Amino acid sequence: MSALNNLQKTQQKNRSMICLGLDLDPKKMPSEYAGSIKGMFDFAHRIIDATADLVCAYKPNLAFYEALGAEGLSLLRLIRDRIPEDVPVIMDGKRGDIGNTAQYYAESLFDKLRADWVTLSPYMGYDSLRPFLEYKEKGAFVLCLTSNAGAKDFQLLEVGGRPLYTVVAERVSSWNKDQNCGLVVGATHPDQLREIRDLAGEMPLLIPGVGAQGGSLEEAATLGTDGFRKPAVINVSRSVLYASSGKEFAQKARQELERLNATVNALRVGKQQSQTSTQVPVEQAVTPQEQPSPEDQSPTEPNG
Repeated sequence: MSALNNLQKTQQKNRSMICLGLDLDPKKMPSEYAGSIKGMFDFAHRIIDATADLVCAYKPNLAFYEALGAEGLSLLRLIRDRIPEDVPVIMDGKRGDIGNTAQYYAESLFDKLRADWVTLSPYMGYDSLRPFLEYKEKGAFVLCLTSNAGAKDFQLLEVGGRPLYTVVAERVSSWNKDQNCGLVVGATHPDQLREIRDLAGEMPLLIPGVGAQGGSLEEAATLGTDGFRKPAVINVSRSVLYASSGKEFAQKARQELERLNATVNALRVGKQQSQTSTQVPVEQAVTPQEQPSPEDQSPTEPNG
């Protein structure tokens, strides 16, 4: 099964397009879990056990684990093993280098850490992404228009009379031969999100920036999916992980995810009902007594 099919299967099963970022910050978690690697693992596994049926993916940001040294990488492996096999894992490292370096990065993330998806930077071009894309059953979300303020420094610059992010979107689309590419687009750019959704075709979008960074969940869900017709993943982290600093933190995380899913699913149902109401079948458009006779009906006019 392809990475995209696996992702969509989990979205349908859990009725969720929410990805939970597992960004473990000792300063934010309950104090009794923050003092040791074991405590941090206990915190993470309680979160996972409470939320695995409510998410479409988990996304550990590698920086939070690398900062802890060798113990942090061991922690990451333990957490990966705790995540159910049917829930995709996005390893967020934003890698992007050339030659053997990229190959070793790909082997590290896909083979050793068992990532289903990774995040990549396109700045060094196709040869820096190719080793990842050669894993045809895995997926790669490529940075397109990020949610941070500094995105304007490069991503909004014009190239040949159009923004650089549009060039990235089109180029990644051309690399998507095995349907294993996606784009990262921040929820803090709703107008551009709509534009990139059109350029992305059937590629999934990974949408960070909802919540703490100010992006709208409703806009991310509707614009990022073209009205729930195309695939997208909305990432949340701090608002769920640290919904409570008390002993009930796992239950509070679950409740916050339930709220987010309910919001998105209500939008989905509303959109589907709206589409259904505007697509009246031809045979229902005219009642039987109003049906024109064959001799009265113009061959160029549809019935009703």
